Amino acid sequence: MSTTTTTTTGAHILAYTYPASGHIIPLLDLTHQLLRRGLTVTVVVIPTNLPLLQPLLSLHPSSLQPLVLPAPEPPTPSWKSRMAKDQAMRDLHHPFLLNWFHSHISPPIAIISDFFLGWTYHLAKQLGLPRVVFSPSSASGLSVLFSLWRDLPKKEDPEDMDFQVLLPKIPNSPVYPWRQLPNQYKNCKEGDADWEFSKNNMLDNFASWGLVVNSFTELERVYLDHLRTELGHDRVWAVGPLLPLVDDVVGSSSRGGSSSIPCEQVMAWLNSRNDNSVVYVCFGSRTTLNTKQMDVLVSALEQSGVEFILCVRGLDERLVGVGDDRGVIPNGFEDRVEGRGFVIKGWAPQVAILKHRAVGAFLTHCGWNSVLEGITAGVVMLTWPMGSDQFTNARLLVDQLGVGIRVGENIENIPEPSKLAHLLVESVSATRLERVRVKELSDAALGSIKGGSSDKDLDEFVERLYLGVAKIRTYTLRI
Repeated sequence: MSTTTTTTTGAHILAYTYPASGHIIPLLDLTHQLLRRGLTVTVVVIPTNLPLLQPLLSLHPSSLQPLVLPAPEPPTPSWKSRMAKDQAMRDLHHPFLLNWFHSHISPPIAIISDFFLGWTYHLAKQLGLPRVVFSPSSASGLSVLFSLWRDLPKKEDPEDMDFQVLLPKIPNSPVYPWRQLPNQYKNCKEGDADWEFSKNNMLDNFASWGLVVNSFTELERVYLDHLRTELGHDRVWAVGPLLPLVDDVVGSSSRGGSSSIPCEQVMAWLNSRNDNSVVYVCFGSRTTLNTKQMDVLVSALEQSGVEFILCVRGLDERLVGVGDDRGVIPNGFEDRVEGRGFVIKGWAPQVAILKHRAVGAFLTHCGWNSVLEGITAGVVMLTWPMGSDQFTNARLLVDQLGVGIRVGENIENIPEPSKLAHLLVESVSATRLERVRVKELSDAALGSIKGGSSDKDLDEFVERLYLGVAKIRTYTLRI
């Protein structure tokens, strides 16, 4: 962490998390860094996510406060359910927060909230405060989202899911088939209430005072510069990778929740393996594989002969992406790979696993948290994106950074078991060029948060935030 001392000690800000683990975890990691810089933070959470704050509360009992707001009634599960939940959350939380601010003896001077909570811009405007957008996604992924909702590309044939969408304003001019666009964009018609809510929610991010991105300059410089151009100001800060530090009580083994298996047991298994010999396989906290995908995966793991850790979500967890078709590990698989395969059913201590010397490759869905954790650990990544910004992240890893090996894409491009088995073997090869490149990026990532670019950006963000608040207050007094 930077040792820069600011004159902002004790300032109070509100951090509003989006209720999904991939969004909550990095914002809490950011909160940790702000608390270390002497700020006071109130974190908005719903009841089910309150336990995620406990490690931070134990570290910062006097400067961190939870504000627990009720969760809206869950909508009927569908691809529209996220939009319905977001609108219900806005309708429920906006008036509550407005009253809370007005009644607080020392209310926050600014609001920092997830980019899915664009409507909080209007809350901040009512209160005369700056609203800062937090992006748990990559700068390249956010560039794609902004471009879609600003330029509104359309296709003539409703059935043509392979229609090519060109985004020429973004660096490297990416092209996406329609099927890879976000559900709330591709599945709604312009003018539909859900579509309009999603559009306005995203465009409100443009009007907000500043943007904090969970990335680092050496990784995404061209996209960070692009965002500054698109937003029309320089209040864009890259402060990642937002990860627990080695010496933190908030240990890497418990980041985001309790492991379903003792971390010590996993570490003991890895300790008996050679360096860079193990493939870690995990598809994130919100996605599971369908039956065909799972069959291909376990067959490839069995054929390959590689040592591996396979993390699969429990059947009782609410998962997205495949409806009722949830793949399960076939009977007898664990017996057949005994001695070289370690299966975890439930939440895994992912950061601790990836950091272990024995892990050399990571088969991932390319969620941004996983990408940053893999890069920081210096492991080769096998990419199999499933949705959302994961397609953009996979392209960044494979085509631009050269640290990833393309495996598949959702259900449209499921690899043959023999091909995947070959790629698994190749991923732990000492001669792969991707291994050299990812080690270089790992050094850059660690350097950025140890006095480098991200530490400096975070210090500057805090200082500029105070200047922004002062200007807003001066302007308000003149009015």
